Amino acid sequence: MHYEGPIYRPPSEADSLLVQATIGCPHNRCTFCMVYKDGPRYRVRPVADIINDLDQARALHGRGVRTIFFPAGNTIAMPTEDLCRICGHARRIFPHLERITVYGSSQYIHKKGPDQLKRLADAGLNRIHVGLESGDDVILRLTQKGTTARQQIEAGGWTMAAGIQLSLYVVLGLGGAARTLPHASRTADVLNRIAPDFIRLRTFVPKRHTPLLKMVESGAFEMLGPHGVLTEAASMIRLLDAPSQLTSDHYTNYINLEGRLPGCRNRLLDQIDDALKRPETDFRPFFIGDQ
Repeated sequence: MHYEGPIYRPPSEADSLLVQATIGCPHNRCTFCMVYKDGPRYRVRPVADIINDLDQARALHGRGVRTIFFPAGNTIAMPTEDLCRICGHARRIFPHLERITVYGSSQYIHKKGPDQLKRLADAGLNRIHVGLESGDDVILRLTQKGTTARQQIEAGGWTMAAGIQLSLYVVLGLGGAARTLPHASRTADVLNRIAPDFIRLRTFVPKRHTPLLKMVESGAFEMLGPHGVLTEAASMIRLLDAPSQLTSDHYTNYINLEGRLPGCRNRLLDQIDDALKRPETDFRPFFIGDQ
């Protein structure tokens, strides 16, 4: 098995077979992300090498593998034909396979378009994890995300229409104190328009060697404290009508929010209200991330 560079996977893929399909990230300009800033440069591994790794995994683990995740940071960007070939091969050698998953940014999903997404679904790709981050175009520009709210809505809709599950990540506090209300309201609007299968909450933590950390340290970016982040989460949840599973499966979050929207809304808001009654010193301390 071959692995190169940082290998990350979503918490929900903890039990998945990891077979690297791409290396690095083709965008690699987000001001809040440090994962690939020191390299390696983005490239797609040869299909023959990926298939060889799949065959090695078959020899090691047998026929019983049920979920596969293909790292690295933006595997949806690889040529559609290549991704179809490795998905098809995985389905053939692992007859009990239930899920094939990749990371993918909205801009690269959008480049695929509806027809290529349907081809990928037919080949066996059935979940994409996407860093939506925000539905506020101002925040998307400031963080150099490389996409817009409209593009994210279109890409998300095409993914869902193709029959591929969509797991969207929202970063609470990403707009700081200055953009907290637009971040909450515009992100809720985008999520409602897409209605993804999963909404996964993360809380902004400045990472070392990133432009956004420099803005925090200079005072140009005012971070939200625990109460501010929780209030922002409540503002967003009040507006969410999408029939999505909301989860906060990450160490950055101040409290764990889980439930099926929109039915769980009042329970989640009560949970946040209870948390807001606690002093901010009760919550995890500020830290600078190193991963």
